Amino acid sequence: MKILKKIFFIGLIFFGISVLFIFWSNFKINAESEDYVTSELSKLPNEKTGLLLGTSKTLSNGAPNAYFFNRIFAAANLYKSGKVQNIIVSGDNSKKDYNEPEEMKNELVKAGVPADKIFEDFAGFRTLDSVIRAKEVFGQNSYIIISQRFHNERAVYLARKHGIEAFGYNAEDVNKYAGLKTNAREKLARAKVFWDFMFGVEPKFGGDKILIP
Repeated sequence: MKILKKIFFIGLIFFGISVLFIFWSNFKINAESEDYVTSELSKLPNEKTGLLLGTSKTLSNGAPNAYFFNRIFAAANLYKSGKVQNIIVSGDNSKKDYNEPEEMKNELVKAGVPADKIFEDFAGFRTLDSVIRAKEVFGQNSYIIISQRFHNERAVYLARKHGIEAFGYNAEDVNKYAGLKTNAREKLARAKVFWDFMFGVEPKFGGDKILIP
């Protein structure tokens, strides 16, 4: 019985530390990114390139994914405003029938962005991969990230910790009920940022340099 109590007590301490770590991670990322993310174009600098972060075009039930289409709208708006001259579309292409960069490019072209101004990053499996590859593979030391605010905060924080002068342009979010699972997952993703820092996690793939004129 004493052993069980000891195990329970240790588990309780571990749980408490984990909760505190998650809260601290979220607070730190919010605090250190808030000056660099915005929904207002006028508050953004002019940059050579925007980085559009990927997500699935459709939900698991086959319905359109509002996160995806809101990001497309924001990216097209950013380009048409003249704030960026090019867009890197970075996402997952790990399966033969799943290609986030290609889907993003096709939708951006439909929205009026010239195809020759769009550059595909097929190895953006994680936010960490996308922000670092934009620098290491595509040669961009400063850029504007396009995603929803909660995602931009983490992406901008990651980019700046890796020596990139990044800003975030916030796409419209979905309603809080539809995005409940995504927001909960984001809390854990922010804690993992610091876990990755501790263990020196790097992007899964490198690759040949891709020149953006």
